[in-house]
Amino acid sequence: MEQAYLDLGKKLLTEGHQKGDRTGTGTKSLFGYQMRFDLSEGFPLLTTKRVPFGLIKSELLWFIKGDTNIRYLLQHNNHIWDEWAFERYVQSEDYQGPDMTDFGRRALQDEDFNQQYQKELKAFCEKIVEDEAFAEKYGDLGNIYGSQWRHWETKDGGFIDQLGDVIEMIKTNPNSRRLIISAWNPEDVPSMALPPCHTMFQFYVNDGKLSCQLYQRSADVFLGVPFNIASYALLTHLIAHETNLAVGDFVHTLGDAHLYSNHEEQMTEQLSRTPKAFPKLLLNQDKQSVFDFEMEDIKIEGYDPAPAIKAPVAV
Repeated sequence: MEQAYLDLGKKLLTEGHQKGDRTGTGTKSLFGYQMRFDLSEGFPLLTTKRVPFGLIKSELLWFIKGDTNIRYLLQHNNHIWDEWAFERYVQSEDYQGPDMTDFGRRALQDEDFNQQYQKELKAFCEKIVEDEAFAEKYGDLGNIYGSQWRHWETKDGGFIDQLGDVIEMIKTNPNSRRLIISAWNPEDVPSMALPPCHTMFQFYVNDGKLSCQLYQRSADVFLGVPFNIASYALLTHLIAHETNLAVGDFVHTLGDAHLYSNHEEQMTEQLSRTPKAFPKLLLNQDKQSVFDFEMEDIKIEGYDPAPAIKAPVAV
């Protein structure tokens, strides 16, 4: 099954369209691509490079809790959202450190600046963990995924728990064609640190199995997509567990699938490696509700990947 992802990487390298992008990095891009993973054949955590499952677990549980503040992530040693919160902080009047204008691209091009940037970012993250008031002010990323999944605000000032409602609908009306959760809220997009890349997903029940299809408007194929595959596979497993269903397929539909220009060497290295069998997912059978799971309740067995391949994040 991993070959589906590798085929996408190869296609981007050989057929991708050269495009500019928001970050100024440049990409090779394709529009409209679909991959399918049979979750009964193993948990789709890529083996041609190590993908940190702990980060995937903590981020998904963060979404499920409806949390939008990076403090929870930092408490679980997860730094994948740091830059977006830090960017907001350095643009505020409270920030008194060195100029970090255009910090993302400058950090990639200037080693001295990068060291200073990392120092400032580390101090910011430490203060988020230590100072609850500071975290409340500068750790929040706006109404991103967790907020939209669990607390979609309505016109009359109420809230919709999309995730809770869909789980209940799977239990009571599994043939519904409305088993949909949307993270794309046009009203909230301007206030989000990063508008949702994985925008909408739909569940489908057939023959006692739960399948999920994700539509992802923007897909960073080398760094982001391996996380997205594993995250939504895990979500499907958790919901199938609560609703007493087996797992079916995870279908990943991509809008703008892109490979950043500074990821091409890394993708070429990954394509030279031979995939191994996917690991097995183990869930704590004493926990039933999706909302009761914690980090220690989710484990994988038999994961033997090739070494990690480092690549810069385009902010």
